[in-house]
Amino acid sequence: MKTQFHASASQPILLTAAASLLLVGIAAATTRARAAESTPRMALQGVMAKLGRDMQAVTGAIAVEDWAAVARLAPGIARHPEPPLSEKLRILAWLGGEAGKFRAFDVQAHDAALAMGQAARRGDGGAVIDAFARTQRACLGCHQGYRQRFITHFHDPR
Repeated sequence: MKTQFHASASQPILLTAAASLLLVGIAAATTRARAAESTPRMALQGVMAKLGRDMQAVTGAIAVEDWAAVARLAPGIARHPEPPLSEKLRILAWLGGEAGKFRAFDVQAHDAALAMGQAARRGDGGAVIDAFARTQRACLGCHQGYRQRFITHFHDPR
């Protein structure tokens, strides 16, 4: 049995409308992708990436009780680089009244990482793990409070 397809007068209009919608969607996606590519990477992203690598290295060092490695990594976590002043001012303006809370997370992470390094130099594994947990809690608190809003505000091209 052969089925015949008969074009009605409205089919070319529907086909044109569907093709137009598809092209608009592709154009919008391309515009968003180009905007994301052209958005300059903030220095804070690089700082966070390095901190992430250092924290992973500490996790590995703790797992094998390499206290020398923990002692070597901890000061870099505690005294991580800061973004340039112009970027810090943009971030602080965005944070507004929450700047103190944001800064408190950084101070907590700093103090805990220093304690982690001191414990590692003493070879006190239990204290290293406790200080590492405090460092992680400070990181988690900041990330849960600010990361998604930060990304949306500074990097979402919409």
